[in-house]
Amino acid sequence: MEHQNPRVTAIGHQTIMPYLIVENASAFIDFVKIVFEMELQSITNRPDGSVLHAELRREGSTIMLSDATTEYPAMPAGLFIYIDNTDETYELALELGAISVQPPSDQNYGRAAGVLDAWGNTWWITSITTRKVS
Repeated sequence: MEHQNPRVTAIGHQTIMPYLIVENASAFIDFVKIVFEMELQSITNRPDGSVLHAELRREGSTIMLSDATTEYPAMPAGLFIYIDNTDETYELALELGAISVQPPSDQNYGRAAGVLDAWGNTWWITSITTRKVS
């Protein structure tokens, strides 16, 4: 099937984006802004102050999210993120309440670690290194 319009995404978005539904989205937003240096691009609140929709961005990648409701309950996810320094990011995540899933270690694809955040999401944190692991 041929598309009439070659652009199939909104400007500024990638083709696939995670959409997270979390409890206490405002606290989650603060966590990812601090730990992963993400920038809040937009936020729309419901009349009760909860987050209806928010978008955070880092280096061309967007995460969309909202507060959980009875209709849309919280749904944890696994996320893989490239970061400048795995060890520092891992330690900062732990300081802010995350739980270690995998301590930093050298892998054949880079320096990697894993944390479970307070919202049930697992973050696979990786930085590119020149070290080779056999």
